[in-house]
Amino acid sequence: MTVAGKPNDLSERMLRVDQAGEYGATRIYAGQIAVMGNRAPVSAEIAGMAMQEAAHREVFDAMLVERGVRPTALQPVWSAAGFALGAATALLGPEAAMACTAAVETEIERHYTKQIEDLGDDDPELAAHIRTFRDDERAHYDAAIAGGAERAPAYPLLSGAVRMGCRLAIRLSERI
Repeated sequence: MTVAGKPNDLSERMLRVDQAGEYGATRIYAGQIAVMGNRAPVSAEIAGMAMQEAAHREVFDAMLVERGVRPTALQPVWSAAGFALGAATALLGPEAAMACTAAVETEIERHYTKQIEDLGDDDPELAAHIRTFRDDERAHYDAAIAGGAERAPAYPLLSGAVRMGCRLAIRLSERI
C-alpha cells in the first residue's frame, strides 16, 4: 500500500488477477454442478469447494471496491471459459472433474505462494487473505486427488492443458 492508502501497482495487479481467478473457479464449479448435479460421488465435495471459492471471490470483490481497483476486462471471457471447462470435464466423468480441480489448484497454489513472496510486508491485509486462500486451495487439491483426479482419462494431458490455460489466464488478467 502507498502512504495515501491507495494500492500500488503490484497490489492492484494482484487484486485484479486474484478476483478474476476466484470468479473463474466459481464458473468452473458451476459448469461441473450443471452437468453432474448431486448424482456423482464427488458432487458434495465440489459443491463445498464452490462455496469456498465464492467466499474468496466476495472478499476480493470488496477489496476491489474499497481500493478503487478495476476488475479484469476479461471477466466475460472467464465466465464462459470457466463454465465450459467445468461442464466439459464433468461430461468426461467425476474423475476428470477432479483432475480439473487438481490442475487448477496446482497453478493457483504456485501463483499465491509467489504473490506472498513478492508482497513481503508491503500489503499485510492482502497477504493475509492470499495466505488463507492458498491454504484452502491446497485442501481443494488434496480433495481432488482423493476424489480420483489421477484416474481421469488421459490425466497427464488433461492436467497439462488445464494448467497451461491457468497460467495464460493469470498473465492476461494481471494486465487486461
